[in-house]
Amino acid sequence: MSDEAWMTEALLSAKQGASRAEVPVGAVVVHEGVVIARAHNSTLHHYDPTAHAEMEALRMAAQQLGNYRLDECEMYVTLEPCAMCAGAIMNARIRRLVYGAHEPKTGAAGSVVDLFSNDKLNHQTKLVSGVLAEPCAQVMKDFFSQQRIDHKNKAQTMRLRDDCVRTPDSAFEQIPDYPWAGHYVNDLPALNGIRIHYLDEGPPDAAVTWLCLHGNPAWSYLYRKMIPLFLKRGHRVIAPDLPGFGKSDKPKKVSVHTFDWHRQVLLELIERIDLKHIHLVVQDWGGLLGLTLPMEAPHRYDALLVMNTTLATGEKPLSDGFVAWRTMCAHKPNFDVGRLLMRANPQMTQQEADTYNAPFVDAGHRAALQAFPPMVPEFSNSEGAAVSRMAQAFWRNQWTGRSCMVIGQADPVLGEHIMRDLQTQIKGCPPPHVLTHAGHFVQEHGEDVATIALSHLF
Repeated sequence: MSDEAWMTEALLSAKQGASRAEVPVGAVVVHEGVVIARAHNSTLHHYDPTAHAEMEALRMAAQQLGNYRLDECEMYVTLEPCAMCAGAIMNARIRRLVYGAHEPKTGAAGSVVDLFSNDKLNHQTKLVSGVLAEPCAQVMKDFFSQQRIDHKNKAQTMRLRDDCVRTPDSAFEQIPDYPWAGHYVNDLPALNGIRIHYLDEGPPDAAVTWLCLHGNPAWSYLYRKMIPLFLKRGHRVIAPDLPGFGKSDKPKKVSVHTFDWHRQVLLELIERIDLKHIHLVVQDWGGLLGLTLPMEAPHRYDALLVMNTTLATGEKPLSDGFVAWRTMCAHKPNFDVGRLLMRANPQMTQQEADTYNAPFVDAGHRAALQAFPPMVPEFSNSEGAAVSRMAQAFWRNQWTGRSCMVIGQADPVLGEHIMRDLQTQIKGCPPPHVLTHAGHFVQEHGEDVATIALSHLF
């Protein structure tokens, strides 16, 4: 039989794995023209991280022949093996390996590393790649596409807690420049059933992941002008809506919102998605919360893009601009969110302004808008102040990643003076880029900001 015929056998095993919700990789071992082992990924079924299709097939073949040496055998696998499987294939003395699709994230046959071409190893397995590559890749694409659909359908049926409200989907039907499908989660421990929304765009195995955190009173829509530039580079973008904002559920009580709770939600979301190579993007509350995250898992973070924000350590008085903002929110709790952003960004359209208002369909949806201004740590014993001081020490002494600062100079709340002070607290942070035409919501000039970041962080 031909390589294509044997690979077709491996594809059948891959599809069988998909039917059991396993990542669809299939493998067969051929000895003297006969299949002696066939397997698919079984990591979920066996609770075993080593139960890749190749490993399972090698075990079966060794049992069949009564010998762990498989030097008269050939293996056909639908996806380029990882380093673990490549090592096992060579240790088994497989004579010839034929695989279908390349694996740019973990492939150990040339995509990431090439263990098979290392002449220092004592066995050389002959390698053939790209056999039925397209159908092998398609079965993977179909599997993950269906997973996304299932995830979205599950999100739609996530029960709404009695103490929360949920903005109807109809409020988001006609929003401009926001074509991305939402993702939802409600089973993080800190959420206790509250559903939050996040964008997850770009390849899951991208070398760069932009984690874009919004502030008050915005939501992930704030990043609509930056996301396309990041995606164009082949990067991944994660942009969550904090509880109470955007497409996330909105607790009815102001008291639910605390600094520590919102921070814990973000930490758990990062762990759940298992983000790596993070380029942290922060502004406003995205920074007050976001700048406290990397010290918990520094290995996940490679770079920082910081816009008008601060670390609220409780050691200095709040700025006059912030105090004025807090007072306004207290006196006018039903302020027009879109009008606020439009006043600082006259280039915005009325439709864009209306989109910023979309999540907050009535007063019952606005608890977070009331909660966040008083949440800023004002004194040394305020909630969040101690962890912010710990974060300050991290950025001063332990941060080893790259940094880029962009300042909206026309910001009356967290303007240039505050940002230049923050720059001195971030180890290795170069001089900031000042946008004289930008105000507090710097992301409304997102094309400029993203261009600066892509130029200076790479």
